Amino acid sequence: MIRAARRLLGQPSARRFALLLLLLAAFAALLPALPRPDPARLPELADSLGGLAPVVAIVGGALLLVALVPRTFITLASGAIFGPVEGAAYALGAALLAAAIGFAVGRALGREFVAERVRGRLARLDGWFARQSVLGVATVRLLPIAGFGLVSYGYGTTAARVTPFLVGSVLASAPTAIGYAMLGAAATSPGHVNWYAAAPASLGLIASAVLIHRWWRAERRRREAPS
Repeated sequence: MIRAARRLLGQPSARRFALLLLLLAAFAALLPALPRPDPARLPELADSLGGLAPVVAIVGGALLLVALVPRTFITLASGAIFGPVEGAAYALGAALLAAAIGFAVGRALGREFVAERVRGRLARLDGWFARQSVLGVATVRLLPIAGFGLVSYGYGTTAARVTPFLVGSVLASAPTAIGYAMLGAAATSPGHVNWYAAAPASLGLIASAVLIHRWWRAERRRREAPS
């Protein structure tokens, strides 16, 4: 077993994949050590950042997402700092950038290792990822299977195409970005939030059901089609 492990790690693709796993393990281990900001002081950050506020919000939020920090926390903080409209926009920008970074890292470190070893059902699953449309990616994003950053890394190791992945990631993130940004803004400035603007957030559950139904019908038609 030890010799087999040494032979495996002697392969460049295996070493890169091991590096990816170590990176994810390090992020998971460091999560509990992250500082918890005082919600009452979050609005002061927008003034202190000045004109760099949008860049810091998007880039900083993206880096936190790829470090496996939950997107809910980042979106709530964005709404508390910048308000519901700007907070939602910056949270979506961070989600797009984080999806691109996570996908690129997963593709660079894990794709070759996975492609060399998928067989049978795993190969069919990999092919399903390659054929996925924007709606297919959004469906996976809406399912409560893993965190935002982890899904981005995982997609990079598959044969998925980058454009549908990025567009589907933003599409799936939009309803909750609006809703959580408004909740964050309400926590610091409850009198300045128009709760009717939160209506799009309620569409998240409906969108999830519709997308899952469409995926299920497509899979059933594929199985029933003549081989």
